[in-house]
Amino acid sequence: MKLKITTLSENTAGRADLVGEYGLSVLIEQDGKKILFDTGQSTSCVKNADTMHVRLDDLDMIILSHGHYDHTGGLKEVLMRTGSIDVYAHPDIFQKKYAVREDKRRYIGIPFERSELEELGARFKLSRNPCFFDCFILSGEVKRQTPFESVDPALFVDTGGELEPDLVLDDQALAIKTSNGLFVVLGCAHSGMVNTIKQLIELSGDDRIYTVIGGTHLGFADDRQIDETVKYLKGSKIERIGVSHCTGSKGAKKLSEAFTDRFFLNNAGDVIEVL
Repeated sequence: MKLKITTLSENTAGRADLVGEYGLSVLIEQDGKKILFDTGQSTSCVKNADTMHVRLDDLDMIILSHGHYDHTGGLKEVLMRTGSIDVYAHPDIFQKKYAVREDKRRYIGIPFERSELEELGARFKLSRNPCFFDCFILSGEVKRQTPFESVDPALFVDTGGELEPDLVLDDQALAIKTSNGLFVVLGCAHSGMVNTIKQLIELSGDDRIYTVIGGTHLGFADDRQIDETVKYLKGSKIERIGVSHCTGSKGAKKLSEAFTDRFFLNNAGDVIEVL
């Protein structure tokens, strides 16, 4: 049962012939099933797939980790390759989302209307609940359990003309069951990296985490959250951590110090194979 994970889009390109772009897109292949987890910010996912000779016209499904532009902005480009396809996500992905930093308001939600995506073939499967596909587990809405993980206070949602704090309830992650334990793919972990991993352990019944990759949002967390997250992860049955996207240099440094040779940066073009 071979698992292949290809990072198609990420802030940094690991090869000179690939495009680096702020965002994330990861292709998961196992036993003939192909799942695209997020689509990057714009054209990087499709461009890098072409450069790497990766087909996108035979995907089985698309999963959106949450409704921010840097994870959904490439969806139209991908749909032009796939045609009609199921797209799994949380019902809140189409909320009008904003970031307010240094008194500057910026729209950061999905840059398309639902109708234009559906015209291109997107069949949205929206649910707050976990979903199970063979050896794949989609977390669904993540329970907030830890006392130290909080949502980025700069994130807001427009609720009819007024901005309210965005709890990012649409944030979710994917786990793949392997003989070595769970392979976890995070989008941005807005719910908290620890909360997310705990939920996937609970859903799977397996507390062995073989690998974690993806965005951790530690780049926007305070020192306490970073330190408590690293402490939990170091005390867990986690073999490898490969961070991406929104982890930030401080979070990456502390994870690198804690996991040493079991830590790596996961960039566009990286391919991980698990037998």
